[in-house]
Amino acid sequence: MSEISLTVNGRKHLVNVDPETPLLFVLNDELGLRGPRFGCGMAQCGACTVIMRGQVVRSCVMPVRAVGHDEVTTLEGLGTPEQPHPIQRAFIEEGAAQCGYCLSGVILTAKAVLDANPEASDQEMRDALGGVLCRCFTHTRMLRAIRKYAEEKKHGTLPA
Repeated sequence: MSEISLTVNGRKHLVNVDPETPLLFVLNDELGLRGPRFGCGMAQCGACTVIMRGQVVRSCVMPVRAVGHDEVTTLEGLGTPEQPHPIQRAFIEEGAAQCGYCLSGVILTAKAVLDANPEASDQEMRDALGGVLCRCFTHTRMLRAIRKYAEEKKHGTLPA
């Protein structure tokens, strides 16, 4: 066991865990976060997605020691139930979530892609989301919500 300092969603945390513990288990078990979920344990489904350095990371296969000084952002770090992030609001407005299992993968991947390239095409978005599995098949509504967020972001019309 080692004492490891992490910055998650803008807050510093000190955890006492084996450095090889997957980040997902630290986020879930030590910090009580439920956005990233265990899906496959092999970085294939996207349920455990977080953002680090502006990139999507599969937290189920990343040892907590590899985080270092990088900040980790989970789905909870985007907004709150009272004040959702604009991409979360778009998902709510479009009814784009059902069971919610894939939301960390879909929302965080879409956000990372659009942060890096606000002009990303629908095909580029589909390609980026190709590694995120959705059990409910709400893909059309999800893509509509992502496009709505992208248009608001591009035109500077995001609600406060």
